[in-house]
Parts: sequence; structure tokens; C-alpha cells
Amino acid sequence: MVVDDLVDAAESLALLMQGDGYQVRVALSGEQAIEALAQYQPLCVFLDFQMPGMDGLELAKYIRRKFGDDIVLVAYTGLAESNARVAETFAVVDHYFIKPIPPAEIRKIFPPKKPIGQA
Repeated sequence: MVVDDLVDAAESLALLMQGDGYQVRVALSGEQAIEALAQYQPLCVFLDFQMPGMDGLELAKYIRRKFGDDIVLVAYTGLAESNARVAETFAVVDHYFIKPIPPAEIRKIFPPKKPIGQA
């Protein structure tokens, strides 16, 4: 699952993961993500730190309370790690990135299920 309030960012990351053979759902807010999590449990949630309403830290804490370590959490942001809430978020998640996220770094965590470029 990809959770980002910026549609282009969410869709770009979802397309990368789909191209590598993963099934991906997109949520445009923390609240939408919680609704989706009531329906299915993904392998991973990529979550943007800065979102209106429920931000990435609140969402990460919710997922940890509900699912423990059963879901891999990957946070990303354009803010510096020195920001206290960003640092707290990064302490809750399994992996984190400062934008822009290089696809090669994502593939270190989630290797393609099929050869890159193959339909």
C-alpha cells in the first residue's frame, strides 16, 4: 500500500511497485489507509510523513498497535531528519527515505518479482 496525499507521488510509487510485480493499493490520506487496512493486510505500507489530518507518524503508530511487526513500514519525507517528528517517525518504521526516493533503494528492500521491464 502507498499512502500519500499527493496523487502523482502515490501513483508513481505504486506504478514502480506494480512494474516489479507487486499488487498495490493507493490511499490518499491516513484515514483512507485505515479504511483499506480494515479490508486487507498488505505486506508493506509506504507512508508519506507530511499529510494533512493523520500524518505519517500517527499512521505508523496506529499500524504498529494493530498489526505489530506483521507489516513492513517504509516512511519517506522531504523534511530533514533533524525534525523531531520526522526522527520519531523514523524510529517507529522499518525503513525510511528522504525524497527523492531512488528506485534502486526500494528494490534493495523489495526486489522485483519479475525481471525489470517485463510485462
